[in-house]
Amino acid sequence: MPLHILIVEDEPSIAETLIYACRSEQMQATHVMLGQLALNILKQQSFDMIILDIGLPDMTGFEVCKHLRRFCHTPVIFLTARDHEVDRILGLEIGADDYVPKPFSPREVIARIKAIQRRLHPENTALIAGFQLDEMASRIYYHQHLLQLTRYEYLLLKTLIQQPHRVFSRTALMDTIWHSAEETMERTVDTHVKTLRTKLRELSLNHALTTTEMIVTHRGMGYSLLP
Repeated sequence: MPLHILIVEDEPSIAETLIYACRSEQMQATHVMLGQLALNILKQQSFDMIILDIGLPDMTGFEVCKHLRRFCHTPVIFLTARDHEVDRILGLEIGADDYVPKPFSPREVIARIKAIQRRLHPENTALIAGFQLDEMASRIYYHQHLLQLTRYEYLLLKTLIQQPHRVFSRTALMDTIWHSAEETMERTVDTHVKTLRTKLRELSLNHALTTTEMIVTHRGMGYSLLP
């Protein structure tokens, strides 16, 4: 499942920027403008991350954080125009996980979200050669962009990512990935490698990434992720 982010921000333009940044990274975003409304929602629904503005109309972000920490352990990133050291220390002491002063780069906020997730769930994420493997969600990202993969494409790429310099023979890949499938042949591996290469190439072109061939063919031997 994609990450679900709760954005608590009373300035519509800032909220819209954050929502767009989240959705560009295949994250869900829910936006509210008041602290009390955020607390009410958090008592009924779970989120993966909270982006919390300190200067809210009804109560401060510090107060919101104090209240939610009584029943909720969701990571919190404070967002504020105040950049005083005492505010940063207070925010961290009452339970925030990070602190981003305004003006900010949306990409930086997204990077901080991902950094907190990696820190909290290191066993679920592997990062190699631009690939991010999230085994819990059965998803693979390439340079932070989600790859749309079939079951066997995911399993094939996952196998290569987990041992990036190993050369896998077609037989080894068949035994690892298609061991329970009926009526499969070795050319099945070649077909799936071809479709993976096509998807990586299209994603790279769509997002102006380097189009280096990531899956390497070793003639007479098999495939690896890296030379």
